[in-house]
Amino acid sequence: MGRPMTQRLLAAGHTVHVFNRSKAAIDALAADGATAAGSASEVAQRADVVMTALPTPESVELVFGEMSRVARSGQIYVDHSTVSPGLNRWCAEQLKARQSDFLDAPVSGGPAGAQAGTLTVMVGGDQAVFDRALPALQAFGKNIRLCGGIGAGQVVKLINQLLVGIHTAAIAEAAVFGVRFGADPQVVLDVIGTSFGGSTMMTRNLPRFISGDFSPATPVGLILKDLGLIHDEARAGGIPLLLGGLAEQRFSEANARGLADEDMAALVKLWEEPAGVSVSKSS
Repeated sequence: MGRPMTQRLLAAGHTVHVFNRSKAAIDALAADGATAAGSASEVAQRADVVMTALPTPESVELVFGEMSRVARSGQIYVDHSTVSPGLNRWCAEQLKARQSDFLDAPVSGGPAGAQAGTLTVMVGGDQAVFDRALPALQAFGKNIRLCGGIGAGQVVKLINQLLVGIHTAAIAEAAVFGVRFGADPQVVLDVIGTSFGGSTMMTRNLPRFISGDFSPATPVGLILKDLGLIHDEARAGGIPLLLGGLAEQRFSEANARGLADEDMAALVKLWEEPAGVSVSKSS
C-alpha cells in the first residue's frame, strides 16, 4: 500500500520523504522521485505531514515512540495502519506532549485502489486538523470521511474488516456449494453479483477463485491479524461475535495450513478439499 500511496502523492506535486525497513523499497520510491531518509525519525524531522502505513500494532508503537521524540509544534501525523483505537489514542497522546496533531486514517481499497487514487479513508480526529491534512489525503483517496474523534476511523475500519472476513468466508462456502452441484462459477458471478446475495467481496474474490490467482494483494495473515484485533475489542466490550468468530477460525486454519502469505481468496481451499471440487476453471 505504501508505494502506490507515495506515488500518488508525488504525482499530485507533493515533496515526499520516505523510509522503510527494506532499502529496496526506499530505492524504488527514490527512483520515482521521493527523497530517501535513513530512519522514521529523520522523516519526522523533515516533513510537515507525516504519514505511516505499518503492518502490525507493535510496529506502530515502535515507530510512533521514535517519532514522538522529535515531533514539533504544528506537525500533523497520520496513521493509515489498521490497529486498535486505543493504540492510536496512545499515539495521539505522545504527540500532544510535543504540540503535534494526530489523525487515525485507515484505508480500504487495496493496492489497486491506491494506484487509482480511489481509496476509502476513514479518519478520526479534529475537524481543523482534518481540513489541513485533506489535500494530502485526496492524492490517493476518493471517499474521505471524518468519522469522529481520534480512534473513530479505526472503529469504522474494524467494522469493514469484520465484514471482509465474514463475506470472504461466505462467498468461499457459497462458490464451492455451487460448483459441487453443477453451477458455472462465472454464471454465479454474473447473476448473483447483481442480486441481493452479491457483495464487494464476492466481485473481488470470486474472479480469483475462478482464475486460481492467490497472489497476495491482501494476504490471509493480514486479515487474521485484523480479526484478532476485532476479537480483542469485542471481548473487552462484552460483544459476542458469532459470525466473526467463525471467520477468524477459518482464517486461523488457513494460516496453520501454510496459506498466510497467499491472498485471502485462498480461503476457498478450505471448502474445496472436503467437497472434492475446485472452483478454478484452470483445474
